[in-house]
Amino acid sequence: MRYLLGTDEAGYGPNLGPLVISATVWEVPDGVRGERLFEHLKHVIAPSPDRTHGHADPRVIMADSKTLYTPGQGLRRLELGLWAALDAIGHRPRAWQEVWQALSPEAVALMPPIPWYAGFDAAVPFDSSPEQIQASIATLRSGLATAGVRIVAMRSRVLFAEEFNALVEQHGSKGVVLSNQTLALAAGLIEALPASASIEVICDKHGGRNRYGQLLSAHFPEQFIEIHGEGRDRSVYRFGPEDRRIEFCFRTRAESCLPAALASMASKYLRELAMHAFNEFWRTRVPNLQPTAGYPQDAKRFRLDIAETQQRLHIADRMLWRVK
Repeated sequence: MRYLLGTDEAGYGPNLGPLVISATVWEVPDGVRGERLFEHLKHVIAPSPDRTHGHADPRVIMADSKTLYTPGQGLRRLELGLWAALDAIGHRPRAWQEVWQALSPEAVALMPPIPWYAGFDAAVPFDSSPEQIQASIATLRSGLATAGVRIVAMRSRVLFAEEFNALVEQHGSKGVVLSNQTLALAAGLIEALPASASIEVICDKHGGRNRYGQLLSAHFPEQFIEIHGEGRDRSVYRFGPEDRRIEFCFRTRAESCLPAALASMASKYLRELAMHAFNEFWRTRVPNLQPTAGYPQDAKRFRLDIAETQQRLHIADRMLWRVK
């Protein structure tokens, strides 16, 4: 039995909105490695939104979220692949709250004290029709069955501003925070997998870091971490007994591997849901307010625009503004 686990994040750079880290787990035939899963599933999953011979590609698109979403173009290309994957693990959300519950129930428990999330809900998907969603679900379901592949789990870890700031203060670096939270998420999912299994984990590199051995030892303290190369392109580690070998690969462009690509999509979609609620909250309270994606330059503009209302509502900076 072999499992592939991929991780990726969205929201590492902004000052507004959460940092979202996601992981997806796939059960695959023996011999299928993470970098070959796109090839193994080429009959059902397309790694880019390109058109084929002038016609729309009938396959389900799963790719780096940066290629599937740009502001102003809507969320349809993210939604079709994501809803198909969620259906594969038993979820078909119809509301904003249900997406969070499916991917990050822990985040739902943290939302009530945060004004822009408390009580918020909206119908989803935002930009895809029921017919499009159903077609995507049917295509993926049939294609995975034919290939002997199963999506086992999808899970997200969401750091809202107040917790993010506390962790950065504790660790001194948001890169260390990203690495620790990613490995904690991966470790929890690995623990839930069968005792006898080969597991390959693919992570995007974190803030230019090349060495992850010490971090892995902290999250897998009973294991001897074998280093199989550390460099600018990739760093590889292996550990565990013969019947449960685990490999971690931290690499550039991890989204070129399907498990990490789907994680990228989940992270981006949750962050966009979070920013939708955030912008709606402030838009209804500040006349003519332009929405923000939360990135540094525009975040400063937005912060000035809402300053008077923020003060009137007694909303503390620590709940709003990420320090890094």
